[in-house]
Amino acid sequence: MNFEPSDTLKRLPRQYFSYLAERKNKIKAQYEDVIDLGIGNPDLPAPGFIVDELKAAASDPVNDQYGPARGFDYLKEAVVEYYRREYKVTLDPKTEVAILHGSKAGIVEISQCLLNPGDTVLLPNPCYPDYLSGIGLADAKIKELPLLQENAFLPKYDSIDEESAEEAKLLFLNYPNNPTAAVATADFFSETVDFAKQYGICVAHDFAYGTIGFDGERPLSFLQTPGAKETGIEFFTLSKSHNMAGWRMGFAVGNASVIEGINLLQDHTGCGYYGGIQRAAAKALTGDQSSVRELTATYEKRRDFFLEALADTELELNKPKGSFYIWLKAPDGLTSEAFMDYLAHKAHVLVAPGDGFGSLGEGYVRIGLSQSDENLKEAAKRIRELGPFTNIDQ
Repeated sequence: MNFEPSDTLKRLPRQYFSYLAERKNKIKAQYEDVIDLGIGNPDLPAPGFIVDELKAAASDPVNDQYGPARGFDYLKEAVVEYYRREYKVTLDPKTEVAILHGSKAGIVEISQCLLNPGDTVLLPNPCYPDYLSGIGLADAKIKELPLLQENAFLPKYDSIDEESAEEAKLLFLNYPNNPTAAVATADFFSETVDFAKQYGICVAHDFAYGTIGFDGERPLSFLQTPGAKETGIEFFTLSKSHNMAGWRMGFAVGNASVIEGINLLQDHTGCGYYGGIQRAAAKALTGDQSSVRELTATYEKRRDFFLEALADTELELNKPKGSFYIWLKAPDGLTSEAFMDYLAHKAHVLVAPGDGFGSLGEGYVRIGLSQSDENLKEAAKRIRELGPFTNIDQ
């Protein structure tokens, strides 16, 4: 028997990363020496002191029991200490912190918490595709915010028509940005707070790559901006900062009413989080952060030698300021998909086509630096040797 799915499921967008994995698997089946730069999965292990904390916690029988549905107080206190130490932001652990099963969970949940059918969301284009999942589940409408290279991939609020601004309830932002690798400025975040206050919009800032900034510049937390906590929340994950992607540990911080909404929803949809991982996460946040700085230095080094290898080609290179991605413009005349296929079949290098991140991602591909130095150097060498990148047949 085949049962009809609900209208809610029918509203869900295509899961881009599942689609991309299917395409990649077909290409990998054809060649033995494929290098996959289309992923955003850290290649290095979690620091040893965090793993040791998990091992110790696994021996504590208290963690074999159900824990608090909203997370242990010690982890919330660790989050508060982290934001105080790293960003000079003051948070109330009881009302301004929500523990998440990875930041993606909160990113999907916030739409369920704030939006009713037909409500308007301001969504950057291009963007991380999973923002669309929560919006689809909430049956909300999207007003796109173009992220253009000439604007440093920052949205322009004065381009939003008055009606859309008045109708909007939620605004998604993400800096350092996936996929464009752009970073936000203090002035931009100040403009964001002013705009959100004027129209009563909640800002949801995805800070997944918050520890990865280059050239001596540290990415700004949205909550560092005066008035930010009044207007929104920020999502943080240990996936990128501490190489804990598979641990699925994240949190949301900021506006108490929004945090309560997320906690309430999770009261009904979740059963708490394994205490051993919570203990390890607290250790990650309060312990030695030298591994975080070393990881950022590793990505910066990878960025530099990858771009240097392609410097004498005709490719238009945008030097990333943060994240672990390179947002590479396709040669003239090639679509994102065509450039992906060209690199896959000619160089056996996989990248993520930019159109999967939104219509304004067309003409770009995303390259991930979460591969070994050896693989990245080999991939750059193969791409360089494909040149010249002119008059390529699709």
